[in-house]
Amino acid sequence: MQERNVYMPIRAEVEEVIDETPNIKTFVIRPEEPFSFSTGQFAELTVPGVGEAPFTPSSSPEVPERLEFTIMKVGRVTSALHEMKGGEVVGLRGPFGKGYPLDEFEGKEVLVVGGGVGLAPLRSLLYALFAHMDRYKRVLLRYGARTPRDLVYRYLYQEWEKKENFDMVLTVDRAEDGWTGNVGVVTTILDEIPVDFSNSVAVVCGPPIMMRFVTFRLLEAGYAPKDIYLSMEGNMSCGLGKCGHCILGRYYVCKDGPVFTYEQLKDVPGLWE
Repeated sequence: MQERNVYMPIRAEVEEVIDETPNIKTFVIRPEEPFSFSTGQFAELTVPGVGEAPFTPSSSPEVPERLEFTIMKVGRVTSALHEMKGGEVVGLRGPFGKGYPLDEFEGKEVLVVGGGVGLAPLRSLLYALFAHMDRYKRVLLRYGARTPRDLVYRYLYQEWEKKENFDMVLTVDRAEDGWTGNVGVVTTILDEIPVDFSNSVAVVCGPPIMMRFVTFRLLEAGYAPKDIYLSMEGNMSCGLGKCGHCILGRYYVCKDGPVFTYEQLKDVPGLWE
């Protein structure tokens, strides 16, 4: 059987565009053939005539025929994506990188900590965990954004809260009328973490400064560096370890990650820059 050309995108149709926040949208796409991936892996999305960029699916890996990508408008490719409507076509190649080692999470309490659009790859992880909740002792989500309007997937929270052995706490940096939850950065909802640190793993994704302070808080609370998993998605480009844009210490993020343990990265100079 002939191997796929990793440089050649497959055709995918945009089925739906969901407005999440003023600058974040979720794109529901259907590739012309099933696109299998492991949660935490990423793909390259191509906008014809504009370029491509790497994004981690925010959908369940158990639904390879229909993918979702939650994307913030920050540059040329993302701006072009944000102009797209249902029925338009994008390119898709991958999957690339290494995802979350779910087999190592089994039998443990899994603490998921996200900030802003960082909940996108974490939603894929949550779906993977939800699909087999009997394999995990408990799943906890701690998530924050700047304001209530910046929280992504608000329409899913009620459904998630009904799940057995799942515990969710939200926070915002700045409250607005009607907000009754916690006010403060994400670390303020990590003052008390109701887990057995000897039998728990933590997964973190968000802006670098948030990941930095959350990691330090988790270490202070009692997590070992090997039990803190970081999704280091920044600076990736080609997805194949060819351009060198994502080098982090001795690692290529696109090939050796984007999921790493803090044990792997703690001695890397300028880790959070």
